[in-house]
Amino acid sequence: MQESNKISTGKVLIAEPFMTESTFSRTVIGICDHDEKEGTVGFILNKPIKVKIQEIIPDITTEESFKVGYGGPVATDTIHYIHNVGELLDESLPVTRGVYWSGNFEKLKFLINSGLVKHDNIRFYIGYSGWSEGQLLDELISSKSWMVSDLDPNYVFKTKPRKLWEQVLKHKGDTFSVISQIPNSQRLN
Repeated sequence: MQESNKISTGKVLIAEPFMTESTFSRTVIGICDHDEKEGTVGFILNKPIKVKIQEIIPDITTEESFKVGYGGPVATDTIHYIHNVGELLDESLPVTRGVYWSGNFEKLKFLINSGLVKHDNIRFYIGYSGWSEGQLLDELISSKSWMVSDLDPNYVFKTKPRKLWEQVLKHKGDTFSVISQIPNSQRLN
């Protein structure tokens, strides 16, 4: 797979293994919007939280269980969603092939309650990860906090969140596969 280290919508940020900032330690962040002048918005794809979506959005009345994750430290009083039903959900924003962000919220609730959107079509996130103009580029170049790769729809909809960081690095191959085996605890090295 041909990958670019350039930040853009439809990429993932992979935390380098020795990042000490606990919020982003061993995270994979899906970039849903990037503009060099406006900044970057993404969601941590591998920090699930134990909460039912019905507790957050009472208008969702189905008994089906939907995955909810911690999207990041910005605006933690907001809920966001990434899905694969852009053809059904008006106002969806394309991220990459088979992955969309946002969409008409009223229609989303209707589609979920009608059974047209299932748990394997969507992921909800509380809060988001955001960077102002130039901030993420500085983190990539100066502190080398992140690696960049392509966002595969399986990272969002198929891979178990707790295994995602390791799986993304293995998918990159070569040296990255070795990096994925570095123990999480520095004391084990």
